[in-house]
Amino acid sequence: MTGAHAGSPDTCCPGAASWTCPRIDPWRCRGPSRPPGAQQTDCEIDIVAFVVDEDEQVSFDEDFVFYGAPENPAGTVRVLGDGPTEQTVDVRLGALPPSTRRVVVAAAIDGALTVGDIGAIQITAAPGTSAAPLAQSTLDAATTERTMLLAEFCRRGPLSRPRAVGQGYDHGLGTLAHGCGADVSD
Repeated sequence: MTGAHAGSPDTCCPGAASWTCPRIDPWRCRGPSRPPGAQQTDCEIDIVAFVVDEDEQVSFDEDFVFYGAPENPAGTVRVLGDGPTEQTVDVRLGALPPSTRRVVVAAAIDGALTVGDIGAIQITAAPGTSAAPLAQSTLDAATTERTMLLAEFCRRGPLSRPRAVGQGYDHGLGTLAHGCGADVSD
């Protein structure tokens, strides 16, 4: 999927293209990485995840998973560092509580740079810890955005699907977290 636009989030998780997941745990969403020929910029990109309910809100602040709190209390969602250019979100779909509707994976840039300054971002989704990706998307239409919803794992009855999103916002991570119901005042 290609696309992003700046604005303010009405919900935490707008829709996009989708793929159906086989019943394999854990699922991993890896990103951002840069495709060959993509612009290279030295900046720090933080990958985060939100475990949200039907109201598109985290049930409690610990369902906002990020570098400072890399695993939610149930251990169903983890953020793993894979070096300076890749981070992975590990999602155990079968162990998520029934109240979970989606796991949203986002990227945030701290500082003056924007997602457009970085260039194309490539994300992949794969079942298991060492499986080849079954889904891949290059997000390459960003301009002034500082945060971007990269992907989400959506629950549809007994099945779950990874979906590429590519929805960008001009605000920072704190505003995105607040929009998903997390208190980030600490």
